[in-house]
Amino acid sequence: MAWSASQYAKFEDERTRPARDLLAQVPLQSIGRAVDLGCGPGNSTELIIERYGAEGVSGLDSDTNMLAAARKRLPGTDFVEADLGSWRPAEPADLLFANAVFQWLPDHLDIFDRLMDGLSEGGVLAVQMPDNLGEPSHLAMEETAHAGPWRTAFEGKSVRRKGLPAPSAYYSRLIAKAARVDIWHTIYNHPMADAAAIVEWVKGTGLMPYLAQAGEEHREAFLADYLKQVEKAYPKMSDGRVLLRFPRIFMVVVKG
Repeated sequence: MAWSASQYAKFEDERTRPARDLLAQVPLQSIGRAVDLGCGPGNSTELIIERYGAEGVSGLDSDTNMLAAARKRLPGTDFVEADLGSWRPAEPADLLFANAVFQWLPDHLDIFDRLMDGLSEGGVLAVQMPDNLGEPSHLAMEETAHAGPWRTAFEGKSVRRKGLPAPSAYYSRLIAKAARVDIWHTIYNHPMADAAAIVEWVKGTGLMPYLAQAGEEHREAFLADYLKQVEKAYPKMSDGRVLLRFPRIFMVVVKG
C-alpha cells in the first residue's frame, strides 16, 4: 500500500499536534542520537530538531513517497528506508520517537521489546498511536465495505486493522526493561469544515486499505457512499462545521 505525502499534508497541523504533545513529555534535556520511526514527510522529525538540534537526529520510513517529502523538507537530515518490523538501531539511541505508525503493525508489542534493547541507559521510547477504531469515521468504513457492489471484494478479506491492546498489556510488557512507563489517552476534538473534510482526512490513512480492496473501478462510488455515512454520523454544529472526535494513546518509556 503506497502512501501519499501530499494527502497527508492536507491536515498536517492536526496530525502534528499529537507529536508535539508527545515530545513535550520526553524527559531528556539533551540527546546524542534520536531516530524518528515512521517519520512520514518529516513533520515530526522537524519537531525533534527544533527541540534538540539537528545533530544526531535521523528518520526512517518504509514509503519512498514519504521519504522524498521528508528529504525535501529537511535536506540536511539523514532519512533511510527501512521496515520497522525488523529494523534495529545500529548503535544505542537516546530517543526512539514514533508518531502514528505502530498501529499498522499488529505485533508491535514484540517490536517495542526489541526497541528497548536499542536504547541507551536512561533513553526513551516515545510512542503515539490512534485508538479510534470504535469511532463513527472507522465504523462507517466497515459499513460501506459490506453494503455496495464492491462487497464481494471484502468477503473473508477484512482490511480493518487490529485493535490496540489494553494499556495494562503495554505496561506489563515494557516495565521489565524500564525505570518508568507512562501511558495516557488524549481525545482530540477537531473542528472540520464539513463531512467531506473528514473523508479527505481518512483518505490519507485509515480509508486507504478499503479503497485499495474495493478496486479503482469502485473508488468514486465507494467514496460517495462513505461520505453519506459520515454525514449521518457527524451532524453540523452551530457554525456549520463538524467535530471529529479522535482518541489517541501515548506512552513514554524510560529505559532502566
